[in-house]
Amino acid sequence: MKEELIRRIRDLNERPLVMGILNVTDDSFYSLSRAVTFDSAISSIERMVECGVDIVDIGGESTRPGADPISVDEELRRVIPIVEEVKKRYPELPISVDTYKSEVAKRSLEVGVEIINDVSAFRFDEKLYDVIVTYKPIYVLMHMKGTPKDMQVNPHYDDVVEEVKSFLMERAKILLDAGFPVENVVVDPGIGFGKRLMDNLLLIRAIPEFGKIAPVLIGPSRKSFIGAILDGLPPEERLEGTLAVVAVSVFLGARIVRVHDVKEALRAVKVSWALVKGNA
Repeated sequence: MKEELIRRIRDLNERPLVMGILNVTDDSFYSLSRAVTFDSAISSIERMVECGVDIVDIGGESTRPGADPISVDEELRRVIPIVEEVKKRYPELPISVDTYKSEVAKRSLEVGVEIINDVSAFRFDEKLYDVIVTYKPIYVLMHMKGTPKDMQVNPHYDDVVEEVKSFLMERAKILLDAGFPVENVVVDPGIGFGKRLMDNLLLIRAIPEFGKIAPVLIGPSRKSFIGAILDGLPPEERLEGTLAVVAVSVFLGARIVRVHDVKEALRAVKVSWALVKGNA
C-alpha cells in the first residue's frame, strides 16, 4: 500500500489527495475536530471514509499555538488503539500519525502506519531520525519556528520563503545522505506554525518553489490567518476561507491538503483539479 500511495502522491496526472484530521485530544484549536473517546474517534473516521477521504492523519497531542506537550505514554494510549482498530476495519486506508516522538512513531509504524507527519523535522527528539531512517515510511517534513508553546510569540523572517525553503532542503538532505528514499519525502511549509499573516500568504503563493524539493502538503484548515482575513471570524466560521485556500493550493501544485472538512474539501479539490487539467 505504501508504494501505491507514493505513486499517487508523486504522479502529477493524479488528483491531489485529501488528508482528514483526527485530533485525539481535548485541546485542539478547533473544538469540533476533537475526538476525546475511542468511540468518537472511530465514528469520526467512519464519516471521513464515507466522504471519500484519501488519508487519515491521527494526532494525540495538540500543536496549536501555546499548547503544552504530553507524555509519551499518554500519546501512545491515545493513538495506538485507534490505529489498530482502523487497520482492522479499513485495511486499505492509508494512515498518518502526527507525532514528533520517536517511540510513538516507532509503535505506529509497527502496527502498519504508512506516514509519519512530523511538525518538528526531527528536531525535538533526536531518536526520531533513527526511526525514520530505519523504517522508511512516507515522511512529512514540516517547518516550524520554535515550539508550539512559543511559535507565535513575535515570529520574524527577513525572507520567509527562502528561509523555509532552505530549512526544508537542509533537513531533507540529512535524511537522503543517510540513504532515506527520496520518493518518500513530502514537505510542508508549516502554515500557521510560527508565521505571521503575510508569511502564510507568501508561503502558499510559493508552493511551486517548495514543489521543487518534494511533493507539497498544505495544512490551512480553519487556521487563524483565515480568520484574520475574514475580520476575526472564529474557527467554526472559517470553512469557506479554508476551501478557497485548498483550491488555490491545488492550482499551485500541492499534492496533499490536510483538512478537517473532508467532504467539502474533496469537492473543492476535484473542481480545482479539473481546472488544472482542463477536463473533468
